Amino acid sequence: MSKFPVVSTGENVTRQVLSDHADLMVVAFRFGAAGAEGALHEHPHVQSTYVESGRYRFTVGDRSFEVGKGDSFVVPSGARHGCVCLEPGTLVDCFTPRRDDFL
Repeated sequence: MSKFPVVSTGENVTRQVLSDHADLMVVAFRFGAAGAEGALHEHPHVQSTYVESGRYRFTVGDRSFEVGKGDSFVVPSGARHGCVCLEPGTLVDCFTPRRDDFL
């Protein structure tokens, strides 16, 4: 069980740090309803996303695509990205280096 709290990041969206180290962080984003959004944003961290459950429409840079359970992809450093939940579920994101703003 994670020692980190569950934090609301928007309507029907929460995040919880699962583990962290200065070089790497693992975070669960839980989407409780279709239509919930991970707002478009960018950061200097390289991010990998694994779809534990649910279905999502992602935008990364100029590209949009849908992902479902078992899919994964990488968001390059500085790329503007976000998603819309199509079916409730959980995304597991890894960041390198750690997202200190999540601590």
